Amino acid sequence: MTLLVALTLFALAVFLGLELITKVPATLHTPLMSGSNAISGITLIGALVSAGSDHSTLTTVLATVAVALATINVVGGFLVTNRMLAMFQTRRKRDQ
Repeated sequence: MTLLVALTLFALAVFLGLELITKVPATLHTPLMSGSNAISGITLIGALVSAGSDHSTLTTVLATVAVALATINVVGGFLVTNRMLAMFQTRRKRDQ
């Protein structure tokens, strides 16, 4: 029964996430990405703690996958933010 509840909750979260992302205007995606970096950083710390703890092998594998995905998300968010900020610099500062 617990697995069924967890899968239902996961499916609802995926559906709600997709619906929310598709409703956000394109001009707000980059600022939202910057804000999500903080959340991904917290997720990364939690995943590191879980991966380093002495639990079952499944927990360690899932936490390691979470570390990898959160790291990709944080790095990608910083790259997008950096690119967005570069658009607002003057041409002289950009060329140097």
